[in-house]
Amino acid sequence: MLYLVLSVLFSSGLFVVFKLLDVYKIDTLQAIVINYSIAFSVGFFMSNVAVDTSQIPNQPWFYGALFLGFLFISIFFVMALTAQRNGLSVASVAGKMSVVIPVVFGIVVYKESVGFVKIIGILLALVAVYLSSAKSDKTPVKFKNLLLPLLLFLGSGTIDASLKFIEKNYVPKDTIPLFLATIFGTAFFIGLLSLLIKITKTTVVFSYKSIVGGVFLGIVNYYSMVFLLKALHTKGMESSTLFTINNVAIVIFTTLFALVFFKEKLIKKNWIGIGLAIISILLVVLA
Repeated sequence: MLYLVLSVLFSSGLFVVFKLLDVYKIDTLQAIVINYSIAFSVGFFMSNVAVDTSQIPNQPWFYGALFLGFLFISIFFVMALTAQRNGLSVASVAGKMSVVIPVVFGIVVYKESVGFVKIIGILLALVAVYLSSAKSDKTPVKFKNLLLPLLLFLGSGTIDASLKFIEKNYVPKDTIPLFLATIFGTAFFIGLLSLLIKITKTTVVFSYKSIVGGVFLGIVNYYSMVFLLKALHTKGMESSTLFTINNVAIVIFTTLFALVFFKEKLIKKNWIGIGLAIISILLVVLA
């Protein structure tokens, strides 16, 4: 249970850190690049497996890790923008609702069961993303307000589905730490390349705040994954129950953080969207 609580806190902390980057005017790209260098370093040195780096390109999961590394940093940036422009609650709902994508993937690829309850849960998730993105109770949601949450929804779901597929088919248990380190390393390289391109086009000023923000983000990012993996190995708790508690708790905690610490204002549509988000997670995972 301790690992589950820590997973919820650290995962919720990711959204909070992204919001703080905006509050303190920290360059998001710089912080994300530093974040992945920290996550890679911590993961690499915390691994107990003897590593021969020259053999990494020969691993069956190598190209999958490169793909996931690209997705990780891309969606991380989208998550940051969503939290900063749309609010913590919107980012949390969009990110956690993506659980329906690996569910659909499992139905199609692994021929898992599908029923009326699960379909209702998937449809409610889509409605939840729409309503949580609303800025007014009287006017429809504008596409520009919906774009980032939808990208976060689709991207996060694609990461979960891809991670499940690659790990199940290509990653031996003893190489999981190296697999994760390769993903973080790839994300760092892509982010560094993007930063160098930006430097050639504009004047980029590095500050100690970017370093501090990136280090803090990297530690939170790494341990959010570690504690979730540890929680999944909790004896006596099924994974469906754990994911339900984890996702619902993250939505609730992040919303509370948004209301209490950042004074975000939620309209009626937002509250309905958050409520539907919680219901849809329960329906999809427990169905």
